[in-house]
Amino acid sequence: MMQLCTFRIGADLYGIDVLSVQEVVREQEVTRVPLAPAGIHGLMNLRGSIVSTIDMRQRMRLQPFAKGEPHSNVIVQAGNGIAGLMVDQIGEVLSPDEDRFETPPASLRREVRELITGVAKLDGDLLLVLDPKRVVLENVADR
Repeated sequence: MMQLCTFRIGADLYGIDVLSVQEVVREQEVTRVPLAPAGIHGLMNLRGSIVSTIDMRQRMRLQPFAKGEPHSNVIVQAGNGIAGLMVDQIGEVLSPDEDRFETPPASLRREVRELITGVAKLDGDLLLVLDPKRVVLENVADR
């Protein structure tokens, strides 16, 4: 049974396989990078490791985080490195039953559909399951 670390981006509920999550950290000081691709919020120092942070609101074509706006970072492993996903709010770890999962509906916006592997119908909510490799590696530079 898959366990998913859940979080909110805007009003939507997302999850990512806990095996891809290194840790969750509250706001960290981020250094902006001049001429960085859209979606890259900046770089943070995480106990001596430099980690790129991705503004997931901007990645999902929502209003990006404003300076000083509260957020959390989900540190994920993707490929050979790690990245921080800036999210609105951390949820809980969920283990939805297999029969609750479906393929992403065509009605989802393209930028969301490209990043998820499936959806799970929960009581009163829809959980969108992110693929960390697509989020991090599927070229933020092209956005």
